[in-house]
Amino acid sequence: MSHKKVERIDPLTQALPCVGCDSHAHLDGEEFDADREEVLARARAAGVATIGNIFLHPDTWRQKRAYFAAHPEVFFVLGIHPCDGQQCTPEVMAAIRDAFAGDGRLRAVGEIGLDFYWDDCPREIQYQALHDQLQLARELEKPVVIHCRNAEAETLTTLEARGFAGYPLLWHCFGGDADMARRIIRNGWHISIPGPVSYPANKAVREALAVIPDDRLLLETDSPYLSPVPWRGKRNEPAFTVFTVRHMAAARGMEPEELWRLCGDNARRFFGV
Repeated sequence: MSHKKVERIDPLTQALPCVGCDSHAHLDGEEFDADREEVLARARAAGVATIGNIFLHPDTWRQKRAYFAAHPEVFFVLGIHPCDGQQCTPEVMAAIRDAFAGDGRLRAVGEIGLDFYWDDCPREIQYQALHDQLQLARELEKPVVIHCRNAEAETLTTLEARGFAGYPLLWHCFGGDADMARRIIRNGWHISIPGPVSYPANKAVREALAVIPDDRLLLETDSPYLSPVPWRGKRNEPAFTVFTVRHMAAARGMEPEELWRLCGDNARRFFGV
């Protein structure tokens, strides 16, 4: 059986005005050690004015924040991922608190939540890590970035039960349907759309886009993961948001440039950057 060759389109040929935002990337990872500066330059040339880099441990933030010393367009998010819930010790929580006290580029607590897809961390420990970090976010008066995989009902119920309706909260890497989007929106939260919105099988996500209000919508890469078409299966990077936004715009009946600016402005407002 022959396979049709995928045309890998240069994102710079699809460049948009420099007002976009990749609200969630992991550019501190080793996947970018060989060409991080080129990736950041390519993002700006494609029209990405702002990038949120997610640090998944205070030691990582301490060791790698210098990667972005010359890039004020990059803001930071810090938290313990649910798969690493065992690391959410009192000492680590104190280190996260100290990090926020000393670094104005840290704008939100995340990505935190529940992940029942992997078996890396017992569920009871994930719940405790989530509860502790939600409390910390309240103490710090910082927004929350939620990671949720195969635990949608449990995550929503936990957040609602803890009184987070109306709190500044971003549902990262949304992969649900319109009903789930409506429940998130009813709670006053924001939704970020990743590259898989471009995959043919993800009709439900494209339909969900129709029910998300203009002022609650963001987009992201989750770099180096989840590359959009036409780069599916390859390392993702912020410049590839120019492809994601076109699929989002088509689903919403909007011009890509309009949605690009809208999502960028929403992200900067949400994170206060």
